[in-house]
Amino acid sequence: MTRVRSGPKLVRYRRRPRRDDVAALRRLVAATRVFHAEERKVALELLEERLRVGSRSGYSFFFAERAGRLVGYCAWGKVPLTRRSYDLYWIAVEPAAEGQGIGRKLMRLVEHAVARRGGGGLYIETSSRRVYDRTRRFYRDADYGEVARLRGFYAPRDHKIVFCKVIPSRR
Repeated sequence: MTRVRSGPKLVRYRRRPRRDDVAALRRLVAATRVFHAEERKVALELLEERLRVGSRSGYSFFFAERAGRLVGYCAWGKVPLTRRSYDLYWIAVEPAAEGQGIGRKLMRLVEHAVARRGGGGLYIETSSRRVYDRTRRFYRDADYGEVARLRGFYAPRDHKIVFCKVIPSRR
């Protein structure tokens, strides 16, 4: 567990999911007011799969907690059938904790984990919807470049935007 002072209270970071994370994650992704019901369902399914089958799920997590409350998390994993490609599936911080460096720290934790596994491309897919403007700015500020735009992917005028950053090996 890593401890970092962030905002008014200490934030603790951990990688191991727990059963009580399911309810906490349900609350967190709903609180963002960004994700559709189907998207929220998928976020929970990834965590539940990890809890059910462990690392065989292919999903890894980092959780950020303040005073025992989940305030941020990310889900990531190796892209199947690739040698050095990873996906950041989810990253979310509760609105009251935004702007305190929690998202940046979660991103760095994933990048360091990828580096320890030999490095490679860390890919992030997101929507072009206006509600994701801050999210895309967050990725660009973290030095992720836009590598693809699939027009009308999610819906008419809602494009899939793919970002990538090459993470060097730190074995």
